[in-house]
Amino acid sequence: MELINERIKAEVENISIVDTHEHTMSETDRNEYAVDFSYLFGHYNSSDLISAGMPPRLLEAVRLPLYRYSTATRKRSRAHRIVPTPEREDMSLEERWQAMGPFWEVIQNTSYAKATLIAVRDLFNIDDLNSETYGHLSQAIADSRRDGWYNYVLKDKAGIDVSIIDVGTADVDRGLFAPVIRMDNYVAVRNRSDIDLLEEETGGEISSVATLVKVMKERLEGHLADGIVGIKSALAYERTLRFDMVTEGDAETSFNRFVSAQVEQPLWSEIKPLQDYLMHQLVQASIELDLPVQIHTGLQEGNENTITNSKPTHLINLFIEYPQAKFDLFHGGYPYMHEWATLAKNFSNAYADMAWVHLISPWVGRSLLHELVETVPGNKIMAFGGDSMTVEITYAHSRMARQVVTRVLSEKISDGYMNEDEAIVLARRMLRDNPASLFRLL
Repeated sequence: MELINERIKAEVENISIVDTHEHTMSETDRNEYAVDFSYLFGHYNSSDLISAGMPPRLLEAVRLPLYRYSTATRKRSRAHRIVPTPEREDMSLEERWQAMGPFWEVIQNTSYAKATLIAVRDLFNIDDLNSETYGHLSQAIADSRRDGWYNYVLKDKAGIDVSIIDVGTADVDRGLFAPVIRMDNYVAVRNRSDIDLLEEETGGEISSVATLVKVMKERLEGHLADGIVGIKSALAYERTLRFDMVTEGDAETSFNRFVSAQVEQPLWSEIKPLQDYLMHQLVQASIELDLPVQIHTGLQEGNENTITNSKPTHLINLFIEYPQAKFDLFHGGYPYMHEWATLAKNFSNAYADMAWVHLISPWVGRSLLHELVETVPGNKIMAFGGDSMTVEITYAHSRMARQVVTRVLSEKISDGYMNEDEAIVLARRMLRDNPASLFRLL
């Protein structure tokens, strides 16, 4: 039987959260694309639907309006690389529900679906999503397209003070969000075309590794002036997180291999030295500018990714080489949770960030938080990052996170591991104080 400490529950509910990670579309975009039930299937649910057997092209036909947004902003899953065809627009709302309904039925056991239902019930006052309610939900979503919806959902309902957002610095509502910036397009260069794009972005010629490093650092300094609070790396979607120590000479050889157009697409073994060198240069820049580095570890969103690329232990040499850096390790490293927690325990520059974890699995969240409480210093645990493209799922995830924190701390008190006062201090640290301190917020 679940034992909840009512004092802890009340305290956790009253914490104004600092959310470590979001992908939230702008409210203007949301008001354009949130047209019906398919809006809630633009992120996460789509992965489970495809895993359950829904053909990717059929899924994109169902959620065509939001698909056009997601293809312009998210390019990780193979499901997001399909070229839309005009005939998909001919599907009626009923036809789209009939296409998705059978697959929705079989993913309702997953945590992604449970989060969707929390949002449907709490924000749109609809008890369930099924063949009888999808029309009502579609109308409720359409009716919610108004200025102020984000403030209502994030501030009033979710109790989130500020969210760190991974969408760049343009069109960011600084009253709700604080941006981080990705520099992956500088680190993960792999052919002449990538260099051409960087030259177009920076307005200058990139003729050497030294020039590339220079423009990367200048670009980062420009983003800092625009108000970023950190750097985000999502390279685990594309390559291993093992970044070896490489000399500038070896990096230059790698650079010249494809910049001189000797080959159209070099082998991975020829590209990796340059990318590794650039990642080390980026970490050094993060130290100079006092910017934390958020790193995706563990499960990649989407389908058919190479999970072994994202093992958090691949990063150990960076932790050893750069003790002054601050590495914010995402997603519990799932499914490598114990290794991930060990890194936060052993390295003073590694922080344990549970962004996305409760949405993947509340049970994993509980188990992992129990482990963190017993192993990692309390000033290095961050218990919530919504990690969603939609504010509705961020809200649902925040509910899950508060429930997990309440339950775990209640059990710790019941077990005699800590007292109520200790638990309250820890809850505030995990949900607010730690990320606020790391990213110099509030």
